[in-house]
Amino acid sequence: MRKVDVLVIGAGVMGAATAWQLARRGHDVLIADQFARGHQHGSSHGGVRIIRWTYPDPYYTALTTEAMPWWRELEAEAGEPLLDLNGVYDHGQPALLTPLADALQACAVPYEWLSPEAAHERVPGLRFDTQVLYHGGGRIFAERAVDALIRLAIERGADARFDHPVRIVSVGDHVEADVGGETVRARRVVVTAGAWVANLLAASAATGGIALPPLRITAEHLAHYQPVDEHAVWPSFMHHTELFRYGLFTPGEGLKVGGHHEGVVTSIDQPRDEVDLSRIDEIRRYVSQWVPGVEPEPRFGATCLYTTTPSEDFVIDRVGPVVVASPCSGHGFKFAPLIGDMLARLILDTPVDVVVAPRHRLSAFN
Repeated sequence: MRKVDVLVIGAGVMGAATAWQLARRGHDVLIADQFARGHQHGSSHGGVRIIRWTYPDPYYTALTTEAMPWWRELEAEAGEPLLDLNGVYDHGQPALLTPLADALQACAVPYEWLSPEAAHERVPGLRFDTQVLYHGGGRIFAERAVDALIRLAIERGADARFDHPVRIVSVGDHVEADVGGETVRARRVVVTAGAWVANLLAASAATGGIALPPLRITAEHLAHYQPVDEHAVWPSFMHHTELFRYGLFTPGEGLKVGGHHEGVVTSIDQPRDEVDLSRIDEIRRYVSQWVPGVEPEPRFGATCLYTTTPSEDFVIDRVGPVVVASPCSGHGFKFAPLIGDMLARLILDTPVDVVVAPRHRLSAFN
């Protein structure tokens, strides 16, 4: 039997950030994932993610600010840039934009309102028809960030196992788990398994005391487009229409355009790599109207899993020796190093209410 301080289940961005934060604190960490490193099955793959302060809820606006020092520390330790704050343009229904500006104002985040003409002059590749809210967000180089977190965790002494399915066997004052056929005894276990969290916990009677909220798993679609001008500068954008759309540039792949919280309901038992061409066609029709700066036909389409709670708040809590930090409801990537710090403090038995806002506790969803 192998003994470790902490077993982290799931090596997406949340698990990788947790392993990094724990390993740099000197913990003996094993991080395990059922899939290969850098796999495309979950929620953390792809070249880029938006980092934004524009939330209607000031809580998440402030949380983005709180996460920024951790991103800068990660960049410094990794020795490479992981963020590009090249701006975010929110446009669409004015009633949806005003709360975003109010949250920015409340959290002292600089922003400006632009006319459609002024915004188009700055970003000729986009079309606007209402006032535009601009702030200094941008993009995260997602795959690069996950890889850096895992690499740095390993350099700090963590062990990483890929293609190793995990099953929790028993929970008492410690946790025993089967990790790819090996029995592992851990003082604490962190579950960052995304869409697989419910099945993982339900598979063991030992974790029967952990009641997750109802979770909705959707396959969100996105497509990449070739810019007409290869030298054009592309900030990130979010279009608040009846069907929410977002876009940002992925180096080497083109402009990524997708939908947010509009995907078809799915499950982990269904194929995850199949692209629904009708969904890609919906994005193509949007692009033809609103994104004149790209070629009209997509280069390729892809999917990303969202695992969403009823309130779209994250689950972050501790039950005995089990810490649960999943799901992230389609907007968690930008907070990963901060959440990794939260989980590390929970592992150190810091009172949960000191670390976690009430909205993230399991009891908040009952």
